[in-house]
Order: sequence, then C-alpha cells, then structure tokens
Amino acid sequence: MAEVKACKVCNINRHKYYGLAVTSLDQLKIKGGEALGFSPSASVTVVLEDDGTIVEDEAYFLCLPANTKFMLLHADETWMHSHQVDAGTAQSCRKSTDVEVDGKDNVDGFESWHSLAEQLRQDLASIILMSEADLQSLIDVPCSDLAAALDFSQQKTQVLQDTLQRMLDRREEERQSKELLRLYLKAMEQEGTWDPQEQSARLDETDGVQVEAAAGFSSITLMVLKDKKYPETRLSNEELQMVAGHGVEVMMEVLGWDSERTSALVQACESELSKRLQRVQALQSLSAQNQSTSQPHTERETRAKRRKTHTH
Repeated sequence: MAEVKACKVCNINRHKYYGLAVTSLDQLKIKGGEALGFSPSASVTVVLEDDGTIVEDEAYFLCLPANTKFMLLHADETWMHSHQVDAGTAQSCRKSTDVEVDGKDNVDGFESWHSLAEQLRQDLASIILMSEADLQSLIDVPCSDLAAALDFSQQKTQVLQDTLQRMLDRREEERQSKELLRLYLKAMEQEGTWDPQEQSARLDETDGVQVEAAAGFSSITLMVLKDKKYPETRLSNEELQMVAGHGVEVMMEVLGWDSERTSALVQACESELSKRLQRVQALQSLSAQNQSTSQPHTERETRAKRRKTHTH
C-alpha cells in the first residue's frame, strides 16, 4: 500500500490553500484540481509554491516533507513570487484568513512575514540573524502593513525597511569582494591548470533527495547551499546552525560533495554564525549601556522637580 502524504495546494493567486492527503503526484493533480475548481480535462503543472520548482518526478515528489505547499498551474500560467502578484490580488490575499487545511482554518499565505515582524517587534537585533529571503520579504511588504504589524509610525517603518535594504546590499558587496579576490588568486595561478579532482567531484554530485529530506533542509536552503556562491551570507541564523550542527560527514551525504569542499562550507557557516552572534551581543551591550547612562540623568531630573515643588 502506497504511503499517504499530507500536502497543501493553491492556485496562482494564492487565495486559499487546501489540505490534501494523496499517495502520488498524479493523485495530487486530480484531487488538487478538483479542490481548486480546475476542469478535469485541463493540463496541470505542479510547482513548489515557495520557489516555483517544477515537480514532475514521482520519486522527488515522494521524498518531499509532509505539508509541502504546491501550486497548480494551467498550461498558460507561470509561477510568480507572492509579491509579484498585482496589487489588487495581493490585497485580497492578505485579507483572506479562512484557509482550509484538513478541514480546519489556518492562517493565510502571508504568515511568514507576520512572524518575522513579530520577531522584530520583540528584538530589532534579530534582523542580523535573518536570511536574505527573510529580509527581502520584509522589504517587499507595504510600509503601512508592516507599520501596523510592528506598531511603528510609517516614518520609522520606512527607516527600518531602508536599513534592511542596506543589510542586503552589504551582504552582496561582501560576496562581490570575495569573488574579486577569488578571480585575482586564480589569475595569479599558472594559466592552463586544471584540477581533475574538482572536476570529478562536480560530475559525481548526486541529488541526495532522501538524505536532504532526512536532514530537515528546505528545497530553497539546499538550492542556496548547492548553487550559490558564498551561501553562508544568504542563510538565516537557524539555517547556519543546522549546517554547523549536522557537521561535515552528514553534509557530505546531503550535498554529495567531497570532504574538503564540505568542510570549507561548514567552517564558513560556523564563522558567519559566530560573527552575527557577536554583532547581536554588541548591540545588546550598547543598548544596556545607553539605558544605564540615561537612568541617573532621569533620577537627577526627578530630584530637581521635587526641589522646585517644595520651594514653591
């Protein structure tokens, strides 16, 4: 008997997410199409809702974790990021809170930025620990919506979003600097050199789907780790901790890399994590110093007011 997989489906507008229990990719198309009101004869493409990855391999589908969000597209439709949807549709998406998941109401598709906003409301220093995707999602939120979630003025919220954008720009500049250094070192090497071990490692890379699912990484995180240069600058604090916590041997199986390349990645993630935590501690220490400095000043003002009152 085939294993039953719980998942969620939506259409291109993301108005609602429906919870389904299916045993195969074909059954997902059939039951998902019925839930979304698609014609039985319609040609349907299944993609991952968060990044638009096309899902057409049955083995890949079965290895995805439970409650993965899928988007069903008609033949003439193309996946778009949620913030690329036109303003009217996006507004109706934000207002929709009656999402069905296995017969129960759930939060809408904008839950992620709301949870990030709550983190910021409790501690602004948490922006240092966020991934680039998290930062970008907060930047893309309309200023008025984010201000309401944070209980900030729109002016203060705009300053915050500008700060988030500068953080993204700084990480990009850091990657460019590393890339320039890499190109410089490569140019210093003798021309025509070729590393057969490195080339063999690239050819031997596997998708490692089963190991990836077991390790708990999302498809987006794995894409960043495998395909992006200097991925440690793009990941969140939690994702960096996962890489460091799994260690070299597990990450070798997840990524299909050799020990040298994997060790370099794990060390880079550990270094980036340490650097971010030091920044948070510095901010917290500075904040504590400011509070302790302002306290005596406040007490002096209070005593001065009392003396004036007694004098009068």
